[in-house]
Amino acid sequence: MAKLKIIRCKIQNDQIREQSGAANTFEATINPENYSHKFGLSYSGTTATGGDRAVGKSSPVAKFANAEPEKLDFTIHLDGTGVLPETGKSTVADQITKLREIAYDYDGDTHEPNPVKIVWGAGLEAFYGRLTSLSVDYTLFHPDGTALRAKTALSFVEAKTETQEALEAKRQSPDLTHVVQVRAGDTLPLLCQRVYSDVSKYLQIARLNDLDQFRALVPGTLLRFPPMR
Repeated sequence: MAKLKIIRCKIQNDQIREQSGAANTFEATINPENYSHKFGLSYSGTTATGGDRAVGKSSPVAKFANAEPEKLDFTIHLDGTGVLPETGKSTVADQITKLREIAYDYDGDTHEPNPVKIVWGAGLEAFYGRLTSLSVDYTLFHPDGTALRAKTALSFVEAKTETQEALEAKRQSPDLTHVVQVRAGDTLPLLCQRVYSDVSKYLQIARLNDLDQFRALVPGTLLRFPPMR
């Protein structure tokens, strides 16, 4: 049966690349009973607070904002009793140390923990992520107090570089700052709807243009509408 592996990676030439060798790979001797792979999308205008409230509308209008990073959660069991031949003489402490070295510990060269690649057979072929949470529950002990078994819960968030994000987004429209001259009858929410197709950005635009109030715009005034996601 395929074993779940957590492989240390490095960012090289703005790409996440796995590192070879046994020292860079943590292999679970007991596979997780299950795992959770979460996907999410964010929409503006879906809450009733701050700039997200739709002005003059009876209910918010959801507009796509961005795709949230994927998340992966699972629990693995560590055994140091010697019952499992795969572990050899590796203790629970040894296994936790290696897991920390690969996914948790601070890398002095990059000034951050390393990203990792998680693989588990055909079902989880390659998840590139960063460890966000590591929780260890010790469940069995030697009479001298040494931990013989432990349950380790891990949480990861998707890792990608700026170049990878841009390629995946496939943005084709140019990022342009619009300069709009106010006409009689214009309101800031109306102009935001015209420029961004999103009325909720009016407070941000008011701040960017140093407007003390936005309800009565003076015709002829020039307003900047920079790129916004």
